Amino acid sequence: MNQLELTEILKNAFAEDIGMGDLTTESIFPEHQLGKGIYTAKADGVAAGLSIIETGYQLMDPSAEITFHKKDGDSVKKGERIAEVKASVGALLTGERVILNLIQHLGGIATATQEVIQLLDDENITITDTRKTLPGLRSLQKYAVRCGGGKNHRFRLDDGVMIKDNHIKAAGSITKAVEKVRYEIGHMVKVEVETETKEQVLEAVKIGADVIMLDNRSPEEVKEFVGLIPDEVIVEVSGGITPENIAGYKGCGADVISLGWLTHSVKALDISFNLE
Repeated sequence: MNQLELTEILKNAFAEDIGMGDLTTESIFPEHQLGKGIYTAKADGVAAGLSIIETGYQLMDPSAEITFHKKDGDSVKKGERIAEVKASVGALLTGERVILNLIQHLGGIATATQEVIQLLDDENITITDTRKTLPGLRSLQKYAVRCGGGKNHRFRLDDGVMIKDNHIKAAGSITKAVEKVRYEIGHMVKVEVETETKEQVLEAVKIGADVIMLDNRSPEEVKEFVGLIPDEVIVEVSGGITPENIAGYKGCGADVISLGWLTHSVKALDISFNLE
């Protein structure tokens, strides 16, 4: 996790949440009254983004002391302590919501990632995220996927070429789109093509795509199409894959399964914060 980026994310989040000041906390507690807060798991899952606790509270109170009982990627059980924070009561209470929102969200992503890897149960297929992330939080969300045992797809549009259905429509064909891209880009950049039919797969193979995505295909269709693709071409499967059906893709021959919902639709990991 990039510390400079995390600091900026937290500064912006605190500014949004605090505004001109925490009217409740500042009205009740003296500025230097000290306290201790405990972060506790209220459900089983995977911890992620715990440095948010340390960075966040040290922004609020530079003298804050944090003790971790878990680290990113660790499994947590309901009732287990995750971290303890000693700081001013003002910092503890004012920073509580922003920090909880983030670590619960990231914990949910890490937990969901680990769960689908276990459900798939195929070490030959990598689970990745997509660019379907919340604006401003992409680096944190993708970090959480890695905490859960997954890997990352493109971070940004300049990471690689991905020719999707609308690119193909506008260009006229897969062949025309790939030819134009190859003319423009350098040799270090991979080209991925999204396909939906056998004919598109064959066209993508013929024009020399580095990665071929099979979009919204059943396990049976994936197995059929994989047989048409040379071994040196990476095969990605995406679209319509859920925890309920992912086990059916075990042994399908794909190299990667990308899941957009890992970052945009997961349930937060339930974590509580209480003063001791």
